[in-house]
Amino acid sequence: MAAARGVAGLVVGNRDVARHFDLTTHGLVGSLIALLLVTGISAYLPVLMGHPGVMLRGVAGYAILLALQVCFSAIVLAQLKRLDGFVPYLTADNWASVYVTILSTALSLVGVSDEFLSFPLAILVIVVAVNIGRLIVTLPPLQVAMFVIAQMVGAVVGAFAVGLVLPLPAGLAGQ
Repeated sequence: MAAARGVAGLVVGNRDVARHFDLTTHGLVGSLIALLLVTGISAYLPVLMGHPGVMLRGVAGYAILLALQVCFSAIVLAQLKRLDGFVPYLTADNWASVYVTILSTALSLVGVSDEFLSFPLAILVIVVAVNIGRLIVTLPPLQVAMFVIAQMVGAVVGAFAVGLVLPLPAGLAGQ
């Protein structure tokens, strides 16, 4: 529940949001377990809806996107000589991903289309990324911009990589 309050604080830019997260390696492990659990459940839903070939693509695609985003973020933090913020960043980002995944999955299950969700979720993710850089990692404004841009570049490179390495199954390619 503390992490949920923390993610809500990241959305609204609450200055004392860091107190809601355990920003140690122990907290990182807890956030990673939650992320794996939620990602697994979210990835299994297409199987229940009759699209078993999408599950592997969803999990592998998410892993590629996450790995590239984290790598690009680590590179920027290393360049800024702020690797001390890496574990806090990962912890807060994992928790944010958990709750954004829950929200987007719940909205999809009640019939809200992906086309309708894409733009608001993209804005939400950017706001959270900026606030993680600003309030959790405590970077100054220009460094926050560099940090967020690195994450966005990692996500774009990851999206291209997923498309190249894991194409959609033939039956879903036109949808």
